[in-house]
Amino acid sequence: METIAATEDELIEEFGLLDGWMDRYQYLIDMGRRLPDLDLADKTDEHKLAGCQSQVWLHSDYEGGRMQFRATSDAAIVSGLIALLLRIYNNRSPAEIVAAEPRFVAALGLDAHLSPTRSNGLAAMLGAIRAHAKSYLNATAC
Repeated sequence: METIAATEDELIEEFGLLDGWMDRYQYLIDMGRRLPDLDLADKTDEHKLAGCQSQVWLHSDYEGGRMQFRATSDAAIVSGLIALLLRIYNNRSPAEIVAAEPRFVAALGLDAHLSPTRSNGLAAMLGAIRAHAKSYLNATAC
């Protein structure tokens, strides 16, 4: 399995092949469309993220030393951002997730091209993924 950094490099290369931000937004939307939807029973307040303008639900599991994430949103671009995050962080160890700095945000230009509310939502989703990883990391250290 490749590292988080290698996955980020792949995404940076993929986005670099696209002509402009309209194409990049469309690519994100297409990535989001391929996300499996969560069952209605999984879309609970317990799993709903605060800090996102759109509705976002995030589930995490820890199995075999790796984090498994499932997430969805009711907004197309946010779903794409979720797909991007899952591609980077899914099936990783908690330690790997906590140690990795999200350099892809600036490298892809997301920090400059997302609206402030979407940037806040991306930060909230990243924070939630890292918090889930930290909680599993702390739980396994006991």
